[in-house]
Amino acid sequence: MAKIYMVRHGQASFGAADYDQLSPLGAQQCELLGQHWRALGLRFDTVWMGSLKRHRQSMEAIAAGLGGLPEATVRSGLNEYDPEALVRAAHPGPLPSGDSPEVQRQHFLHLRQGLLGWIKGEMAPAGLPAHADFLGGVMAALDEARQQPSAEHILVVSSGGPISNAVGHVLQAAPEGVVELNLRLRNSAVTELQSTSRRHALISFNNLPHLDQPGRSHLQTYA
Repeated sequence: MAKIYMVRHGQASFGAADYDQLSPLGAQQCELLGQHWRALGLRFDTVWMGSLKRHRQSMEAIAAGLGGLPEATVRSGLNEYDPEALVRAAHPGPLPSGDSPEVQRQHFLHLRQGLLGWIKGEMAPAGLPAHADFLGGVMAALDEARQQPSAEHILVVSSGGPISNAVGHVLQAAPEGVVELNLRLRNSAVTELQSTSRRHALISFNNLPHLDQPGRSHLQTYA
């Protein structure tokens, strides 16, 4: 039996030319998570992550706070979908640019529509695999991780899409439920799965034990 700790990356760079880059706050979030686990005496037997820059930077910040981690196994199945492809599928016309509240509101409105259409098979966003194939890649990576010998505590650093889809699959959630799970995930949040050779079971979702403390609420972010 293994316990999988799925961590969404720290805050990235929404609205910047390179989103795939942790902000200073994102690095702080992940380092605080590592410090929290270090205080608990938690150690990981194996580490898995996607191949995106923000995944590696998050893992490195966690390692800095924790005092070290095993070398990570990289699997592309733990990578995020392309949100811009989903937005374009939902709204093919031109979109406003910038990082104003209204631009962000429109972005997430179209993202929600694109996500739902993709999961239901009603949209085929350019450059994205079918949703069933995306989900299959996520679950294949988790299944491979839990099958490693002597892996009792497994750290998986990924993104909101893979984590929410894994949880939705475990809970047999409807597409609308998977979308809600996805859009509620917070940066550096921890989702725990108990895994056996036969199945995964959800223990907790979207927790911030390292930020749910007095004086740290301002460090909680979503994008």
